[in-house]
Amino acid sequence: MIFDVVRETIPRDELAELQLTRLKNQCDRVYANVPFYRKAFDEAGISPAEIRSLDDLARLPFTEKQDLRNGYPYQMFAVPKQTIVRLHASSGTTGKATVVGYTNRDLKIWADLMARSLAAAGLTSQDFIHNAYGYGLFTGGLGAHYGAERLGATIIPVSGGGTKRQVQLLRDFGATGITCTPSYALYLYEAARAAGIDIRELPLRIGVFGAEPWTEEMRAEIERKLGISALNIYGLSEVMGPGVAQECAESKSGMHIWEDHFLPEIINPVTGESLPAGSAGELVITTLTKEGIPLIRYRTRDITSLDYTPCACGRTHARITRLQGRSDDMLIIRGVNVFPQQIEAILVDMEGLSPHYEIVVSREGNLDHLEIKVEFSEDMFISDEIRHIQKREKGLQKAIKDYLGVTANVRLVEPQSLKRYEGKAARVKDIR
Repeated sequence: MIFDVVRETIPRDELAELQLTRLKNQCDRVYANVPFYRKAFDEAGISPAEIRSLDDLARLPFTEKQDLRNGYPYQMFAVPKQTIVRLHASSGTTGKATVVGYTNRDLKIWADLMARSLAAAGLTSQDFIHNAYGYGLFTGGLGAHYGAERLGATIIPVSGGGTKRQVQLLRDFGATGITCTPSYALYLYEAARAAGIDIRELPLRIGVFGAEPWTEEMRAEIERKLGISALNIYGLSEVMGPGVAQECAESKSGMHIWEDHFLPEIINPVTGESLPAGSAGELVITTLTKEGIPLIRYRTRDITSLDYTPCACGRTHARITRLQGRSDDMLIIRGVNVFPQQIEAILVDMEGLSPHYEIVVSREGNLDHLEIKVEFSEDMFISDEIRHIQKREKGLQKAIKDYLGVTANVRLVEPQSLKRYEGKAARVKDIR
């Protein structure tokens, strides 16, 4: 189902005209109202009046997450604080929190785009949606909540935590859709199994999962265990929250980024050079309609590419291909670049293992040391067959060495022995 046929199927030439008009207006606004941007434009030697085509986007300055932290809490706002009706913020675990303000218009657009996203996943006004994203300063819970209401669906605002109760509610309320992190979906499966509930026998049919990177192998695992269609959603708190881009049920081959509101580009993460269509690099987003805290060329640090080929669903908006990692969480192990998602793809593809794992990077002497802990599945764990376990560990070590070119110490551990996450999973510990 297409929620907004006119805007989601807009011809590409008309979309480009709309983007240019909105880009000009946004640059005028930030130059006039945000001292950071006035200074950044001046230092880049460009004024808003000089923006005459979308090609001029490459002349504009970048915005980094640190710029938002430096402007904590309100210096990046483009409107008076009195017109802000809601605040969200990141956790601030790696520094000051990034604070995001929304006007009434911002919230309406957010709800519209989340409704677009849920509809693209195959959900309708007839669905009951179990929302297990956390409510609060994190954007996930409320973003999905108001999008579901805008769609006309019934929202079940469960939030995070209370996993045993969530399983009971999935059964009792008959939810047909679920929104949460992909790792939490698998956690719910385990909790349901422990309670004697087979999620595959429930009415649940569609899951919209985001807030953490996941692989095609994990998608297959989720779909097999829960008996649902699992789709990817993308968003950033700084840009809006969830609903910046969404996979469609027709193709499951990349997430449509809503280009009438977000102007995407791909750059070389090292040089900052704009790359041609189809190239893999860092995703950069310019918000075209955001009022509270508009962003010009925001560096997401997500590594991906943009696919402009026509989609079977009829939507004309480009698709973000599945994220390959992040330019700032890339692990360099003895000179080799490694993304955690690459390791996950190997682990999840191995029979008899669960998708729960932990990566620990340490330094022994002058050398990096990589340790990977991964759980056996309940069905395959045989505690007294030590030789069997050691053989599988060596097989995994060889697969990782062959595929990634790095040596890792692999430890297979008992089911349920690694920490579970009700929110975004923290799978990497770099203690170098």
